[in-house]
Amino acid sequence: MRWSKLFVPTLRDAPNDAVAPSHRLLIRGGFIRQLHAGHYSMLPLGWRVHQKVAQIVREEIDAIGGQEFSLPTMHPASIWQESGRWDTMGEIMFTLKDRKGADLALGVTHEEIFATVAAELTSYKQLPQVWYHIQTKFRDEARPKSGLLRVREFAMKDSYSFDIDAAGLDAAFAAHDQAYRRIFDRLGVPSFGVQASNGAMGGTDSIEFMTKSDAGEDDVIICRKCDYAANIEKAISSLPTIDDGEALTETEKFATPGVLTIAALEAFEGGAAATQQLKTLVMVLDKVITLVVVRGDHQLNTQKLADATGAIDIRPAGPDETMKALGASPGSLGAVGVTDHPVIVDEALRGRVNMTTGANDDGWHFRGVSVERDLTVGQWADLREVEAGEACPNCGTPLEVDRCIEIGHIFKLGTKFADVFGVTVADPDGKVVPVVMGSYGIGIGRNMAAAVEANYDDKGIIWPVSIAPYEVVITLMRTDEETMTAGETIYDDLKAAGVDALLDDRDARAGVKFADAELCGFPFRITLGPRGLKNGEAEFTIRSTEETTNVALGDIAGHVADLVRAAKS
Repeated sequence: MRWSKLFVPTLRDAPNDAVAPSHRLLIRGGFIRQLHAGHYSMLPLGWRVHQKVAQIVREEIDAIGGQEFSLPTMHPASIWQESGRWDTMGEIMFTLKDRKGADLALGVTHEEIFATVAAELTSYKQLPQVWYHIQTKFRDEARPKSGLLRVREFAMKDSYSFDIDAAGLDAAFAAHDQAYRRIFDRLGVPSFGVQASNGAMGGTDSIEFMTKSDAGEDDVIICRKCDYAANIEKAISSLPTIDDGEALTETEKFATPGVLTIAALEAFEGGAAATQQLKTLVMVLDKVITLVVVRGDHQLNTQKLADATGAIDIRPAGPDETMKALGASPGSLGAVGVTDHPVIVDEALRGRVNMTTGANDDGWHFRGVSVERDLTVGQWADLREVEAGEACPNCGTPLEVDRCIEIGHIFKLGTKFADVFGVTVADPDGKVVPVVMGSYGIGIGRNMAAAVEANYDDKGIIWPVSIAPYEVVITLMRTDEETMTAGETIYDDLKAAGVDALLDDRDARAGVKFADAELCGFPFRITLGPRGLKNGEAEFTIRSTEETTNVALGDIAGHVADLVRAAKS
């Protein structure tokens, strides 16, 4: 391709709202343009990268037996209603009606749709199966931001495994785990797997693949000594044992005028340390007023609460709801003696005595509270959010928190969707059994952005050879006949060797051409100028190291082709 014919609208500056490096550089480099919030057009350079990312994903899923499909993006509501996810997906799902008034949805994901196809499986002899497609997904994100990292319309590879039993699912899960690690390695994105919540997907185990980045939105708890790593929504830690002393025989109510916070009660004469307090949160879980109790210095993780209860709609109760339920205002709330509302208590409070908590009477608290004696606990659950510095549950090393980008997620679904859609087969004994499923997702555009987040400098993007829009740019310092002829000869030789080459034949200053090549991130640059041509040489520059050498004109195409092949191997 000749740059003079290519549409590459590079910009000196990025829009003011572009904060993430990938967002700034993909805009400035002419790879993408925003249509409206969360929706981006892929321009020629961007689409070439996008397609190369998709091809790497396709090759690795094909390598583990994947069969590619193409399924609709618009779905009848009935399928989602049948699975129960018409409600659980909530506002994230784009919904609409057709001219006849039928409810429809734009695909958030495709478990339901693949399950309807899998209903045609009949025998264990047809298993295992791995099916996938690379398809557009739509998600009505409340706050789309950071360019391609959080959007409302995007391409995703989602694959689904179908097996006769849990052992088969384990094998498919492990195969996808390894395929994903190969994908990220080929994309030039450092990655690691973490324990994660299944959320609205349901099922059992799941692993999120992360890459460390300040542009990310996920906090990951990591132990630097052992291999423990978990999303903040799944992480656990070991807490030091607290000596509460001998339990008092009964609670004591005492006045706490003006004390409305954990910190205020700590400072109050006769109060208690935060570790000795019970924090009672009044929550509404699927329209049911529920008391959630954690230690005074701990924070509730809402996803853990959802996972523990299966609740779909979770929100804090409003002031009026709280007053009606407990007869007191925030700051004086507690679960002692409450029996007409469900009470869920964090596992860290199991066995604790001599605690202090609100008395459901404004300006009053209880001390001497024994959690298991004085609270009617309906459910114990891991609810608290782990913080940096707490002990690793495996080895006791202080945990750290890294900000990360989620670049892939794999789930064990079990028989959840098979049970709903009647996906069954006859086993070797002729018994009809549900098929065991797995689900595996990886965003194409997000990984394109993640590759930029992992590979850039102050001059621009540094694309890995595997996904670069063009592997080499031939920069012509002049556009006279001699230079053009030399450039076209090298260009033709590179094309013949299977190298993606771009000939920068624009009538522009050399400095502009160099700056654009660096901004756009082409891995290799061949520069042809009058001095080099006189000596029968071309300058060869590696973008990642900025190392420049002189190579004979007759050798340059082969030299670059060898480097490209080596980088892809």
